[in-house]
Amino acid sequence: GLLGGSNGHTTAFYELANADASADHYRMLPEQQFSAIRDMRTKGLRMLAIWHSHPATPARMSEEDLRLAFTPDTVYLILSLAVPGAPDLRGFILQDGRAEPVELVITNKEPT
Repeated sequence: GLLGGSNGHTTAFYELANADASADHYRMLPEQQFSAIRDMRTKGLRMLAIWHSHPATPARMSEEDLRLAFTPDTVYLILSLAVPGAPDLRGFILQDGRAEPVELVITNKEPT
C-alpha cells in the first residue's frame, strides 16, 4: 500500500490489492496506485512510504523488492509476520541501489 502525508507525518493510508494474489510476490494494481496518488495530490499530500508485508520472511528488502523499487526519495516499509505474535516493522530508503535502514517514529499524535 501507500502512505501519504506532509512534513514527514503520515495522515493518509491507502491499502492496495496485490495484483499477483501471492504471498511470495507483491505488485500494486496500477489503477489503485494512480487513484491513491491522485487523492494525495487533491489533499495537498505527498507519497511518504510504500509498504507491504513479508508473511514468512524477515523485515528486510528482498532482492525482488530492490529490483522493483522505483522511488529513491520514498521510505519502503516492510512488515514481517514471520514470528507469530511478534510483527516486525522496518523502514528503508534507497541509496546507491542499496536499502539503508531509517528510524521509524510511530505516534498517534496529530502533526503540528
